Amino acid sequence: MKLDHVTIVTHDLDRARRFFVDVVELREGVRPPFGVDGHWLYDDSQKAVHLVAASGRASPARSVPRIDHFAFRMNGENAWNALRTRVEASGLRCGIARVPASDDVQLFVEAAPGLAVEFLLHSPDEGSTETPR
Repeated sequence: MKLDHVTIVTHDLDRARRFFVDVVELREGVRPPFGVDGHWLYDDSQKAVHLVAASGRASPARSVPRIDHFAFRMNGENAWNALRTRVEASGLRCGIARVPASDDVQLFVEAAPGLAVEFLLHSPDEGSTETPR
C-alpha cells in the first residue's frame, strides 16, 4: 500500500495552489470535471495533492481545512536547501525543528490559513533548529 493522494478543502484555493506549484514544485495536471472548483497537483506522473474549493461556511462536522498537516520526505540536502530557499523567498510563515531521538529535521510551512505542510530530511548534520522566518 502507498499513499495515493491527499485532498485538501480550503477557502483560499488560489493561495494553496500557488504554494504547492511555486514552493513545493508540484505541477498542475488533468482533473475530471467535478461540479466544484479545484486543482489536481502531480509529483512527476503521480497525483499527490487534490485541492478543492470550500463551499459555504464550515460546520463542526466538516471543518475547513480538513487536514491538520501531511508530510513530504525530501530526497537529500540539495532538494532540502532549494526548498528552504523557495520558502524563505515566498514570505510564508515557517519553522524548523528536529524530531526527538532521531536524525530527522522538520520544516513546517503555513501553506494557506489553517493548513500546515511538513517537509522531512534525514540529516544527522543539520544542526539548526532556528525558524528562518
